Amino acid sequence: MNYGAMNFGAMNYDVIVVGFGAAGAAAAIEAADRGARVLVLDRGYGGGATALSGGIVYAGGGTAEQHAGGYHDSVEDMRAYLESEVGDSVSGETLDRFCRQSPAMIEWLKAQGVEFRGGEVPTYKTSYPTDDFYLYYSGNEKAYPYAGRARPVPRGHRVLARGMSSGKVLFDRLARSARHKGVEFIPLAQVHSLIQDDDGRIAGVRYRALDPAHPNARKHKVLTKLTGKAGTWMPGLVEGLVARAEEMRTGASVDAEARAPAVILAAGGFVHNREWMQAHAPQFMKVSPLGTVGDDGTGIALGLAAGGVTGKMDNVTAWRFLSPPSAFLEGLTVGADGRRIANEDLYGATHGNVLMRDFGGTGWAIYDAQTWRKVKSQIRTQTQIFQRLQLIYLFTIGHKKAASIEDLAAENGIDAEGLRRTVDEYHRGLANGAGDPAHKDPELCPPLLTPPFYSIDISADSSMFFPIPGLTLGGLLVDESTGEILGVDGESVPGLYAAGRNAVGVCSNSYVSGLSLADCIFSGRRAGAHAADGLGQPR
Repeated sequence: MNYGAMNFGAMNYDVIVVGFGAAGAAAAIEAADRGARVLVLDRGYGGGATALSGGIVYAGGGTAEQHAGGYHDSVEDMRAYLESEVGDSVSGETLDRFCRQSPAMIEWLKAQGVEFRGGEVPTYKTSYPTDDFYLYYSGNEKAYPYAGRARPVPRGHRVLARGMSSGKVLFDRLARSARHKGVEFIPLAQVHSLIQDDDGRIAGVRYRALDPAHPNARKHKVLTKLTGKAGTWMPGLVEGLVARAEEMRTGASVDAEARAPAVILAAGGFVHNREWMQAHAPQFMKVSPLGTVGDDGTGIALGLAAGGVTGKMDNVTAWRFLSPPSAFLEGLTVGADGRRIANEDLYGATHGNVLMRDFGGTGWAIYDAQTWRKVKSQIRTQTQIFQRLQLIYLFTIGHKKAASIEDLAAENGIDAEGLRRTVDEYHRGLANGAGDPAHKDPELCPPLLTPPFYSIDISADSSMFFPIPGLTLGGLLVDESTGEILGVDGESVPGLYAAGRNAVGVCSNSYVSGLSLADCIFSGRRAGAHAADGLGQPR
């Protein structure tokens, strides 16, 4: 959006949105479409974790893109699968509404200028597809035990863009649509408190903002661009520069306030708030924070200060993706005691959750020479450039090699008897026809017989070049029909809403690729619509 020197005097609006990622943009657009005058405030330049993401939107129930690929999905199948992922994070009625509205959500995104493409789906399991594919199985649809609960259908809708720019393109299209609809945006504006009337009704926000005309503004923007992607995947490399950028922003900011009868909190999660992480999810302290510096819980804290309550704060998604290449799924993953972690064809965050919670974040992937060669043969056809950079590490200094399973155990500090027992049980299942004891897809179950044997350390703290990224899934409890924040008494806080990772929502129990972005759009639109429709009505 275009902005020059700002006038930070008191301003009056119908709806104020705090945070300008997918949830904030969806809320702003929906409110503007209903005639509201909307102001969006963002701690950064807009985009948040959305712009840094892979731009996957989880959708189904019969989207045009599914039909184009020859896949016939139903709301019932989508709901049956998601019931296993969503659990009790939302009610059955809300999940049903989410699924039924799913095809229309994709069409709504298209109306904002976001492009998708259906057609061919990868025949192999991948955490993120190459540019040949824009529809894929982005979750656990084909893995045990989920495949037995619902008919597997691809629902990962990737925004049409090259490489890893899909998330940026998604946000850019939403931001452009918001601008065209008259939404006003102030960047580098950190909201620090809500304004409430004597009766507790929301009346606006107080914030500090850096005027784009200030000399610090240009330097801040340069540092932010330099640290964006690197700060997401390897924050340790750029933490000094990120801290310097924050000093520039806060040191040159001025106080301001804006008034509105409705405020929507959409400012992301709290993975960068180490105190909250230690308090709510200590077993996930070793994950690499995935998001921006703004994912520090500020939005959630604003809701708590206004009388809101939180839920699912101990739920963190930890991404230990093994593939691509897909042959990486053909090994066995084990803990320090040699026990099997889980079937390796599970979605990376599902496998990572078991690793973090049940194995203390410590584990290894074990391969034989035949599978190791197969992995290398798939690199050219199954990987993106950013994935190949990580593979350079894994195939140089990021693995160990030994002549036997026992020697490999000794190299890594794995209990040798436990590892031998796991390998023998695996081979016994293959030999007697029972199959893999962990129920991995039979096509991904070759025997581990050919020496030498290889291992990759998949632990949370294995290397800065092979991190386990993570983000928080819990947040403020909301009225699932309106998006209004709920207080201790179960009643809504008048005029205050939460969306995206500021709120408990569809993906607050577990995460698969695209489900958080889909929930951001779903919950953002819900909040924006109710906030705008309530203008002039008693709250």
